[in-house]
Amino acid sequence: MSLSERLNEDMKQAMKSQDKFRLSVIRMIRSAIKNLEIDQRRTLDDNEVLDILSREIKQRRDSLQDFEKAGREDLAEAVKAEIAVISEYLPQQLTEEEVKDLVLQTIQETGASSKADMGKVMSALMPKLKGRADGKLVNQLVQQSLN
Repeated sequence: MSLSERLNEDMKQAMKSQDKFRLSVIRMIRSAIKNLEIDQRRTLDDNEVLDILSREIKQRRDSLQDFEKAGREDLAEAVKAEIAVISEYLPQQLTEEEVKDLVLQTIQETGASSKADMGKVMSALMPKLKGRADGKLVNQLVQQSLN
């Protein structure tokens, strides 16, 4: 079952169980997918849907930081709940150690030796980690490893 089909099924289930919060989050995700499908005039594959899910999580994490800085715990809790729902559709996330191992392996593969090679490492590394690790963490680990 593709991610789009799974989202449709989960949306139907949320309607039946009258889970309004989950339903609204799934509808928001489906809306983002549909908008891109309309723009590109084709249906999206699972990798493109993963890109959208990753982008939505990133936006919410940024909002979460802002809400926490502003002391708005009510909004922060709502965003945390949205992140939890969206995360269900992402592949199993890698641990920091697993990401670090992949970073070191990619640095060896690319022959990178300084921070000037960071772009080369990131472009080789990100397809391997698609949807499985936070880009900010990956960036941090690459910078640390290239010092």
